[in-house]
Amino acid sequence: MTLIYKRTRRRRGSAVLDMALVFPVLIMLAFGVVEYGYYFYVKHNAQAASREGARAAVVAGAKSTDVAAAVANVMSATGLDKTGYTVTITDTAGTSINLSTVTSGTPIRVLVQFNWGAVGVHPLPEILGGMSPTRPVKGATVMRREG
Repeated sequence: MTLIYKRTRRRRGSAVLDMALVFPVLIMLAFGVVEYGYYFYVKHNAQAASREGARAAVVAGAKSTDVAAAVANVMSATGLDKTGYTVTITDTAGTSINLSTVTSGTPIRVLVQFNWGAVGVHPLPEILGGMSPTRPVKGATVMRREG
């Protein structure tokens, strides 16, 4: 009977050791999943903001202030208005354009961009597999100008 008691006692110690070795890895995986999930949520919202900006840009008589207001509405509604985002209106080649001179049928690209470090809390440091704070978050949409 004494022999059985000693065996169960040894097994308890190995379970604690196994947990001590595996638990930090599981915590890092959980925080990594949360951070990458939040990244895709933020990226989706930047894409939605660029889409609304492009919709405002393609109508006849649109101005760059209309595009900025449409993007600002989406960014404000999603809580990303304090990220220091930039809105760029270009053609598909990347050349900046003036909306008042764009002809019908011309593709207009609206890009909303900011850095990952400007967004919320990052539970996983970069050294442990988290994303770099300088990583750009971009949302871009291309639509043709209406006639």
